[in-house]
Parts: sequence; structure tokens; C-alpha cells
Amino acid sequence: MRRIRRLLERRSVRRAERAFVAEGVEVVRTGILAGVAPESLYVAAGAAELDAGTAEVVGLAHVAGARIFELAPGVIERVATTVTPQPLLAVFPMLDVPAVPAPCDLVVVMADVRDPGNAGTVLRSADASGADAVVCCGGTVDPYNPKTVRASAGSLFHVPFVLEGSAATALDALGAAGLRRLGAAVSGGEDYAAVDWSVPTALVLGNEAWGLPAGLPLDGLVGIAMAGRAESLNVGMACAVLCFEALRQRRSAPRRSTMQR
Repeated sequence: MRRIRRLLERRSVRRAERAFVAEGVEVVRTGILAGVAPESLYVAAGAAELDAGTAEVVGLAHVAGARIFELAPGVIERVATTVTPQPLLAVFPMLDVPAVPAPCDLVVVMADVRDPGNAGTVLRSADASGADAVVCCGGTVDPYNPKTVRASAGSLFHVPFVLEGSAATALDALGAAGLRRLGAAVSGGEDYAAVDWSVPTALVLGNEAWGLPAGLPLDGLVGIAMAGRAESLNVGMACAVLCFEALRQRRSAPRRSTMQR
């Protein structure tokens, strides 16, 4: 189990081995049903006999060709990163893709998003709203961080995502591909409901504390006006609001041919 602990704790190990750990019945089930075969599955002692969901995932992993290990009592509790350990965990191959797929209508770019829960919520919101891809760059937390994997609720296996070291480089490429680049801002941006989201767009999300990095190649800013006394939404919630407004507009608008972009 030393390898599992190192994969959970160290980004460098995950990158070197091109593998990460997913914890919990639902996340592991989602990954397998998405067509991603785990390398190995580790099950708490007696869990498959006591829980139908765990037994189902063990069966799915077996069919997928994973190596399956039943652990001795107490072992999974010493390795897991949650307060209440899940009955199983799996090692999956990394999922990131080398480039944003084309053509695309909406790409979410995380530039220096540090909180693992926010990053996972961004992935989940992008997936749920039908965004074409997520780009993780500029000091953003590792999407394979165990907290991010859990917060994504399985969306890590569904939405294509790219790892890019420089947010400016990523945005230059997206701009060259014909996407408008809009940065989410706490103040000073155009009202998100007034933005025409039918235009292919890269939505850029900045740091939780100080916002967008300076000097990014942006075509404009977009904001969410607060009706109450809250100063702002957190990054994950803001992403959900903006992405679902884009989805609402796309559903309402006549379908466009890809030749019209």
C-alpha cells in the first residue's frame, strides 16, 4: 500500500507514474462505466459481502481486467484520505488530453485556482453544463488531487481536460482557434446574462483570493451581479452560474452549422 499512499500524497509521483487514486464506490463506478479500466482495485475487508454497491463495482472491475485485492482489517483506514474511509479505492491511468478538442463552443480555463474543492466543482459544473473541455493551468491545483477527484463526483472521467503550464500560452492558443476569451471578474465585467454565449468562448476563472492573474490575453470580462450582501460567489459556484447561462442560451438559439463559426 506504500504506492497508494504516495500517489495520494504526492503530485510528482502521480505525474511520474501517470496514475492517480479514486476513492469511493460512486467515483470508481463512474470511471469504469465511462470506459476507463482501473489498473487495480483495493477493497476493505468484508466490504463486498456487506454492501451491494461495493460488490457491483468489484464485479465491474473484474470484467474490466483490474487486479483486485481484499485488504486486511484496518489497512484501508490507514491509507484513505477521508475522515470516514470509503470501502474501496482504485488506481486509474491519467485522463488528461494533449489539446482542447475542436470545434468547441465553451471551454473553461482555470488560471491559478488553488482550492481542490473548487477545482472539482468546476470540473463537475463544466461536465453538467455540456462544456467541451477544461484547461488547468497557471498554478491551478492538480486535478488528480484526491480532494479534487472526490469533488468532481466522477466528472473527471467525462469532461476532456488539458494540463497547461502557462495560462497565457493556453489563451493564446484558444484565441488563435477562434474563441473569445472572457475573464470572470468580481466587479467591472459585463453582466453575464447580457453576454451572447452563442459565440464560441473560453471562460477564464482566476484565483479565489485575488482573482485573475495580471497580463492575461483577454477579450473582455464578465461578472455576476449580487442581489444580496455577499461580496461574491466562490469559483466553483460562479462557474456553474456562468456555464448554465451559456447552456440556456445555446438551447434557446437556433442550431448553428459548424461551417458558420
